[in-house]
Amino acid sequence: MKKIKKDLDKERREFIKKSTLVGAGIAAAAVAPGAATAGVSVDKSEDKQQKGYQLTPHVIEYYKSLAN
Repeated sequence: MKKIKKDLDKERREFIKKSTLVGAGIAAAAVAPGAATAGVSVDKSEDKQQKGYQLTPHVIEYYKSLAN
């Protein structure tokens, strides 16, 4: 009877160890993408050039194709 109880205790300990490792892995995976994107810098000169509607040759060709 005591041997069965010791086996159950050992299984419970193993389960707790494994679930702790899985939980830590999930937490690390949830934090890691945020940390990776936090280091990305945005070039300020590109933001100034991309303001408003851009009438490019590609857009002009599109409008011409609609008119036909």
